[in-house]
Amino acid sequence: MHHPLAGHCCGILFSLQISQTQAHICIFSFFSQRNRVFLIPYVLFIFLGGIPRFFLEIALGQFMKAGSINVWNIAPLFKGLGYASMVIVFFCNTYYIMVLAWGFYYFIKSFNSTLPWSTCDNPWNTENCIETFRHDDCQNGTIGNSTFGNLTCEELADGRSPIIEFWENKVLNISDGLDEPGVINWELMLCLMAVWVMVYFCVWKGVKSTGKIVYVTATFPYVVLIILLVRGVTLPGAYDGIMYYVKPDWSKLGEAQVWIDAGTQIFFSYAIGLGALTALGSYNRFNNDCYKDAFVLAFINSGTSFFSGFVVFSILGFMASEQGVDISKVAESGPGLAFIAYPKAVSMMPVAPVWAALFFIMLLLLGLDSQFVGVEGFVTGILDLFPGKYYMRYQREIAVAICCLLCFIIDLSMVTQGGMYVFQLFDYYSASGMTLLWQAFWECVVVAWVYGADRFMDDIARMIGYRPFPWIKWCWSFITPCVCMGIFLFHLLNYKPLTYNNVYVYPWWGEVIGWCLALSSMLCIPVSLVYKLAGAKGTFRERWENLTKPVWGAHHLEYMAPDTDIKSLASLSPGTEENKVIIFESVM
Repeated sequence: MHHPLAGHCCGILFSLQISQTQAHICIFSFFSQRNRVFLIPYVLFIFLGGIPRFFLEIALGQFMKAGSINVWNIAPLFKGLGYASMVIVFFCNTYYIMVLAWGFYYFIKSFNSTLPWSTCDNPWNTENCIETFRHDDCQNGTIGNSTFGNLTCEELADGRSPIIEFWENKVLNISDGLDEPGVINWELMLCLMAVWVMVYFCVWKGVKSTGKIVYVTATFPYVVLIILLVRGVTLPGAYDGIMYYVKPDWSKLGEAQVWIDAGTQIFFSYAIGLGALTALGSYNRFNNDCYKDAFVLAFINSGTSFFSGFVVFSILGFMASEQGVDISKVAESGPGLAFIAYPKAVSMMPVAPVWAALFFIMLLLLGLDSQFVGVEGFVTGILDLFPGKYYMRYQREIAVAICCLLCFIIDLSMVTQGGMYVFQLFDYYSASGMTLLWQAFWECVVVAWVYGADRFMDDIARMIGYRPFPWIKWCWSFITPCVCMGIFLFHLLNYKPLTYNNVYVYPWWGEVIGWCLALSSMLCIPVSLVYKLAGAKGTFRERWENLTKPVWGAHHLEYMAPDTDIKSLASLSPGTEENKVIIFESVM
């Protein structure tokens, strides 16, 4: 049973958490670095797929007042969509928290007068470790250095940065492959345990208690981003980095990969298909203006990514200037950008430990925000499966504890020496672009063609008092499903086996495990559909009609009046006094 969210502002902050993950910021910056015209297709996909799908999930949750499973009582035959989203968000909760554990580990190590990843005199460093890389000084075949001796340019090219050795030899202590799990890194395991404890005690009482926490965790990262931007633009080379970011390379606009990257990033950063948005939407008041909220949150989401790009590229410009290389050579994707490029940049700054601690506390808060949303969405969906008559005291606290404990046990495989290989399997397959696109496609088809786009627009009018612009319906019915399926097929046809650092190729059984992770969510939809149709009675048409008939909740009888002329609401527009609060009373 859902209760009204404690304050509309709290609901906004909860949804805002989705826009602030370090993964979104890092991936957005990497795509912008790799494809310098990335912003143009990115903005286009915001309106063709991002906002319509974002609004669909929030409105669906608000209308049905249920989590990611029971929300599909709107078309019970396709309840497999709910199970699929639960599988995806469970995998996300499991592997994504490793980024928090790494960030917490770096945060602790920042409290040293000399950052441990800035020097080569540590036990984990190798003889190839070199602190200074100045390729523009590599003249006449040698470069002199009193510490490392005379090095040829070939030897310099084979050198390894201390930050890379800290990441691979100390933090990961990485083995040679997936088939060599090795031993557990106890320091990393304790960091993992600490962040899971933080997540548990922030989520265990529900959104009312978590809402008090997100006032800090959702706003403080913006303060840190502004501080880092002010510091970044004052560094030498920052102007070149920012110009590299905002100046498009028009020659890449015709490349299909640029458009695929933009579409994938939109669906990933908006948390579409995870069920978290429907869970958060279910806590809204029935007549909350979710249409306006969807636009506001979508623009804040993309605006955060765009703003963070200036922070990232001002620092990358500084790194390129210090190392004497092009900006394209210093940016990396995924964990590499957060745990290699950024730490390297702060190690070059004056008072480096202060900037390192500030950066990693921001990273930790960003990750905790997203983890709150993921765990809340998963637990809400689970508890919705139990009717009120099965209510027991502390059932929410117990459900959250079981969820956190189960994820922690699985995460132990990721704090071993082979943990990074396991992490990449989860990241590449379990909650990848393909699984999310598959989920988004079927959600659009079910709402627009099974339940009916016009019918759902009427339901939205009952909630908010006016009908959204028609282009939303057109996107649900035609544009967004085509975009989702097009990108999905592109990914499928251009599939490449998973590698680590473009060197280590995963064994065949590793890929089998990966595809099992992907199919565990994707097959929920067709398997559930076939199972329900096979178990029903009557002709195929009778089965279809019975199984696609919505199962309404008690709140629908309160707000949905049978004789209400919904079409008359089409003339209303947002912002007029007559439609700010419209509550439909039942004639029963």
